[in-house]
Amino acid sequence: MTAVLRLDGVGVRFGTSTALTGVDLTVDAGERVAVVGPSGAGKSTLLAVANGSLLPTDGAVQVLGISPGQLRGRALRTLRARVGTVHQQLELVDQLRVVHNVNAGRLAGWPAWRAAWSLARPQGLPEVLEALTRVGLADRVFDRTDRLSGGQQQRVAVARLLVQRPELVLADEPASALDPVLADRVLGLLAGLATDRGGALVASLHDPALALRHCTRVVGLVAGEVVLDAPTGRLTVGDLADFYGAPR
Repeated sequence: MTAVLRLDGVGVRFGTSTALTGVDLTVDAGERVAVVGPSGAGKSTLLAVANGSLLPTDGAVQVLGISPGQLRGRALRTLRARVGTVHQQLELVDQLRVVHNVNAGRLAGWPAWRAAWSLARPQGLPEVLEALTRVGLADRVFDRTDRLSGGQQQRVAVARLLVQRPELVLADEPASALDPVLADRVLGLLAGLATDRGGALVASLHDPALALRHCTRVVGLVAGEVVLDAPTGRLTVGDLADFYGAPR
């Protein structure tokens, strides 16, 4: 198997606060990994390290066989274009129309003139419409993004990844604002997007049942340390209850 993501002894500290301690994690091509744990366990920090936006205090990171900390400028942008992230804060531009936020997934591959021209006359509209159709938002393509609900904005962020077509998909609570039916649809899209291209999905999920349905492996974090790493076939919702303080 080819390692899409590798963390060796990764630690992250913010001043006197420790977010991750000695994390060893290898994600191979084709894997769909759910990261679970209580609030403050380090899930978002782990994903930030994985996408290269946060350098670890200790240890080493490889993303798609490359060490992000050794890259600068265009080389770093090229690597980040191969990694798609659904952030918890979504990172959409509220004042722009939906079409422009979806097209943001392709900006790394566009020359500056095309990106600027697209703001006046949206480029690649068929691909944008296809992505929005898959997340159930084709009728909102020209709406201002700030006029959408939180769940609709979450789906716009997923559509942005669908046009980006990354090899490694990282998702921080991508279904937190969605009803169960839409949550299943979105997780299925993200899983297919990554694995269809020979990549992988790593998603922080707040719903144990969703993790077991859509992922092949569960990694559990507590206080910044990996305390569980097991195939989903060996786990039940009850096994994961303690990570959320839920009754068995």
